[in-house]
Amino acid sequence: MLYLSAVALLLLIDTAVTTASVCLAKDNEVLIEEKNPSQKDHAAWLHPAIERILNHAAIKPEALDAVAISSGPGSYTGLRVGMAAAKGLCFVTGIPLIMINTLAMMTKSLVPPTSALLCPMIDARRMEVFTALYDQEDIQHLAPTNMILDENAFKEHLEKGKVVFFGNGSEKFKQIVHHKNAIFLEAEATASHMISIAFEKLKKVDFADLAYTEPYYGKAFYLPSVKPLI
Repeated sequence: MLYLSAVALLLLIDTAVTTASVCLAKDNEVLIEEKNPSQKDHAAWLHPAIERILNHAAIKPEALDAVAISSGPGSYTGLRVGMAAAKGLCFVTGIPLIMINTLAMMTKSLVPPTSALLCPMIDARRMEVFTALYDQEDIQHLAPTNMILDENAFKEHLEKGKVVFFGNGSEKFKQIVHHKNAIFLEAEATASHMISIAFEKLKKVDFADLAYTEPYYGKAFYLPSVKPLI
């Protein structure tokens, strides 16, 4: 089944990483994109940015075909901010929500050497990262996971061929691995890098369940126990 529209319009939101971004796309092309590099301001910035973009394009929210959200892993607070905004817009307008893994989004932010595996890394503090492995056909060779890095991480894959490491978590891996097949590149992923994945999901009617969908945090979060006051 295909989701057909004469002119497909998507609003794409990413608040999972340090730089938040919102993008309006029409038929796989960027119309407008705004970015906010200050992570602590994402909550205050996001709703006005969405309003500015739609007003500038003279598009009403209900004219959108879907909202796509970078669903994690990433910043716990950032993910909740983005998801709340995306869900709210979808509930009010009745338009569908598309979920896109942040690591998959990151693979679209660079042009790697031919045949190399792609290894996006998001810093998760200390020597831990959120990571995954993809080939250039978007096939997963390692599902998204959290990993504590050491000098033997990805050794099996590096022995077989080149692997491109990138993202804000890759710098600490660069300090401990010196394999000839390890390539380190700089790349900044934004909401616009979700476009190709989002339009494919739109065509396939691959939509999230608004009532039950939550961000993918990558690992469990624990709150300290609090003794009741007596």
